[in-house]
Amino acid sequence: MTYLVEFTSGAARAIRKLPRPARARILAAAESLTSNPRPPGATKLVGEATAWRVRIGDYRLIYEIKDEHLLVTLVRAAHRRLR
Repeated sequence: MTYLVEFTSGAARAIRKLPRPARARILAAAESLTSNPRPPGATKLVGEATAWRVRIGDYRLIYEIKDEHLLVTLVRAAHRRLR
């Protein structure tokens, strides 16, 4: 199964503002979510039915998985110290 990865407008804007090396790592991780949306190290967010997070170096990627539509929606990408 191959999932489609889409970005919210806020997540896309945040990724564009990141430093180039971090942006490249995050986009590579987002691409890898197409084949495995629950990679090792991914954590399901408590209190949310479909929300997950994964750490990529000093950055955190928050996304939702909709298995019935084979869709992964990236909601937020930010430095870990930011909330």
